[in-house]
Amino acid sequence: MKMNLANKITIFRILLIPVFMICIYIDIPYNYYIAAFLFLFAAITDGVDGYIARSRNQITVFGKFIDPLADKLLISSALIILVELGAISSWIAFIIIAREFIITGFRVLAAADGIVIAASGWGKIKTVTQIIAIFSTLLNNYPFSLIAFPFSKITMFLAVIFTIISGIDYIYTNRKIFIEEEDK
Repeated sequence: MKMNLANKITIFRILLIPVFMICIYIDIPYNYYIAAFLFLFAAITDGVDGYIARSRNQITVFGKFIDPLADKLLISSALIILVELGAISSWIAFIIIAREFIITGFRVLAAADGIVIAASGWGKIKTVTQIIAIFSTLLNNYPFSLIAFPFSKITMFLAVIFTIISGIDYIYTNRKIFIEEEDK
């Protein structure tokens, strides 16, 4: 299999995850800030690889599989680290990660019937709020901490809300998949 540029960027994003995680644990000045910006850079590559794949008409089966997997690995690794650091509660990580498992399973059911479920507007809002929430939490709410404004807590709350809404939206919008499964 020949790798196109979009898929190479996606693989690079996956390879950045352990680097991001190591940065959290190494004892160097500003390690959390370095990790936060590595996380943000990796998250931005998701939009870049998608744009390249669409603009060059290089959408592949491998890309359809690996791109969402890379996103889930990045978000999940960051959430797990934030729980370990005591920066967020475990229920937050559970809701976000559980939604990803549920929707992934839902997409597998749909794919078995030849149905492709595209990302919705709610899903895109969910992703953006999760990235902002994780990034600001990794920065320990800086610079908002200077004025005692709980930006990272507010964005994490919004990320959970949009995670739930987007999950419900995916299932409701594509409920025919369950109905058709029961009719077989």
